[in-house]
Amino acid sequence: MTRSLPLTRYASRGWLLAVLLVGPFMSQADATIVNVAAPSIRAGLGASGAALELVVGGYLIAFAVLLITGARLGQAFGYRRVFLVAVTAFGLASLACGLAPGPVMLVVARVVQGASAALMFPQALTGIQLNFNGPDRVRAIGLYAAALSCGAVAGQILGGLLVSATVAGSHWRAIFLINVPVAAVTVAAGLLRMPTGEQRAPRRIDLAGVATLTASALLVVLPLVLGRPEGWPLWTWLCLAASAPAFALFLLVQRRVASRGGAPLVNVLVLARPAVGWALLALLVTTGTYYALLFTLAQYLQQGLGYDALTSGLTLVPWVAAFGLAGQVVRRLPARRAAHAPFAGCLLLASGYAAISVTLFFGYHNQGLLTVLLAVGGLGLGVNFSAIIAHISTAVPPGYAADVSGVSSTTAAIGGTLGVAAFATLYLGLGPTGTGPATHAFAIVTAAFTAAALLAALAARRATRPPGIPAAHPYAAEPQSVGSKGR
Repeated sequence: MTRSLPLTRYASRGWLLAVLLVGPFMSQADATIVNVAAPSIRAGLGASGAALELVVGGYLIAFAVLLITGARLGQAFGYRRVFLVAVTAFGLASLACGLAPGPVMLVVARVVQGASAALMFPQALTGIQLNFNGPDRVRAIGLYAAALSCGAVAGQILGGLLVSATVAGSHWRAIFLINVPVAAVTVAAGLLRMPTGEQRAPRRIDLAGVATLTASALLVVLPLVLGRPEGWPLWTWLCLAASAPAFALFLLVQRRVASRGGAPLVNVLVLARPAVGWALLALLVTTGTYYALLFTLAQYLQQGLGYDALTSGLTLVPWVAAFGLAGQVVRRLPARRAAHAPFAGCLLLASGYAAISVTLFFGYHNQGLLTVLLAVGGLGLGVNFSAIIAHISTAVPPGYAADVSGVSSTTAAIGGTLGVAAFATLYLGLGPTGTGPATHAFAIVTAAFTAAALLAALAARRATRPPGIPAAHPYAAEPQSVGSKGR
């Protein structure tokens, strides 16, 4: 594990934390901001529905498959260096997104942006773990969680504001261009405030693991995104059929790397425990419904009901705010009740989705009620997310804490990618043109969300039933950073 030198007088902990938190904040903001601007992008570039899904999904898939690699690179070359390079690349990719002349260039730039975010994101936890101890670390972790939540909120609000304001006639382009000055200021502050002289632990990156995991994910996502508009040609079915053996090959590669004494991208021993495997399934499914909701809700409100981008963005703020508050609720639960929180969170999420679906099927379009029901769903997702991450982190011995952290982050990101691909395809396939058809389509999609959340509830119940429930309160364990070795 890398260790940095003590912070100098030129780099106070407050400044260091402020710089580090830009990573998770921008990563989350740009994962959500595009959903609000999607209709504007469609109109401005003449992008198809499949292209829009790739604009969202391309970022998420690159982010998902490179998260653990980003943590490994931070260990090998130092978190400061990797962070600064990643922020620079993120800013340049954002500039390319903002200047993209067509859908293809925008998709490519979004993939690069997602890859840069994956390198930037894990360095925040690494920097916190290396430079903060005791109560200072607890506070830093709390601010880290707040940055994640605030980033998602900012993506919704800022996206709506920028698209609606049409700054200098830029319309949707402003949502990307705003990252350029933020990245420049962050790099300048990082050069001045982040400690230098880290002791690094050079290690080989599992390139075979990166390649096989990327291939496995692409074999699933690409046919789901492109299959409907292309009429489900033969290649889409071949890709889906090939995804299972590709994933099996990935697991085989990971076992071989571990057996040779190397550092696999994912330690498969972590996934072998039922308490972890079922929990990861619950995490994948619930996160998938969330990212799909971001996409389909923006389409429904703007294309179906005729709201502007700002209203669309503000509608989901109660959801994200409730998600941010849920962690504090779970943290204060006694151990006996906390063990049931993952299951209860899934049920609350399912009830929010179901209520939305039922009201829409009955033709009730009240915006205030929709906002309240979204807050219920956000609270349910937040309870489940906070509790399931805490459960996973304590379901294995401390030595596997870093592996669990990396696998959890990657699972959530891949779940988001698959969710957008599957549920957005369902929504767009229903031909939601006009208020009536759009309402019917969104009601069907939220009914599908309900079924998915109930499936996640079953997985969460299996994950947390005895003997999978740890004896200690989940939050009693010290947080571990992605990619670092357990102490």
